[in-house]
Amino acid sequence: MARFDEVKDLILSLEGDFDKFYNKANQAAGTRVRKGMQDLKTLAQEIRSEVQEKKNAAE
Repeated sequence: MARFDEVKDLILSLEGDFDKFYNKANQAAGTRVRKGMQDLKTLAQEIRSEVQEKKNAAE
């Protein structure tokens, strides 16, 4: 469950930058959003691999 909390924390940390980019047209915030989304993608892939390993170990 700690990994899930990491995902939630990452998404919540990006909320301000999403607002700044979409509502205030702040280009630097858009760069931070893109970086955060890339980090989220990496984290999601790590979690997918971890789940697959645990699933295969249980069989």
